[in-house]
Amino acid sequence: MSTVLEFDDVTVAYPRQHDAPLILVSGCDITVRPGRLHCVAGRSGSGKTSVLRVAAGLVAPTEGRVRWDGVDLAELDDDAVTRLRRDRVGFLDQAGSLIGGMSVLENVLVPAVPARRVRELGDRALGLLEMVGIADRASARPDELSGGERQRAALARALLLSPQLLIVDEPTAGLDRTSADDIIDLLVAQRDADVAVLVASHDPHLIDAADARMHLA
Repeated sequence: MSTVLEFDDVTVAYPRQHDAPLILVSGCDITVRPGRLHCVAGRSGSGKTSVLRVAAGLVAPTEGRVRWDGVDLAELDDDAVTRLRRDRVGFLDQAGSLIGGMSVLENVLVPAVPARRVRELGDRALGLLEMVGIADRASARPDELSGGERQRAALARALLLSPQLLIVDEPTAGLDRTSADDIIDLLVAQRDADVAVLVASHDPHLIDAADARMHLA
């Protein structure tokens, strides 16, 4: 089975002005394959988000190697990493980060703009909103949505370009149990559709749904 994401002895540390670097993750090895849901678990502040940002190629590890589909990100320039991330990775941060002045449908289509595929992907965007259960909210603005609806819209956006790897940060945080379980079901459905899923969470329900887990102290 192919490997979509691989961490090889990755360390994530932040410099501090008057002290030794703050080490959030040390010597981390992760292998994420298609059709697997891998959960990075741990308390708030344990480094989960940092792991996901490194996995998404948004920041470089302090030490170690990160590979997407066998490609070592350290060997690529920033533009090449950006293109690979656009084409292969769907990223959903904890806030969802929908754009307030745009409709739900327009938000879902945002990844198509740099790829110049807005017209081509219009039907797919509507289909994704149907899949996540908010097709009737396509013309609504983000401030008209519930927290669960915003997460569903953000997930649809992350899936627009059919990513090999879906990276999701705390998708159930702040949601009621019913909405949270609905989001978990959607992530499991992506796993079952052979997408590689990497998620950070401290939600026991989501952790239990994962195929593999890494716990950060």
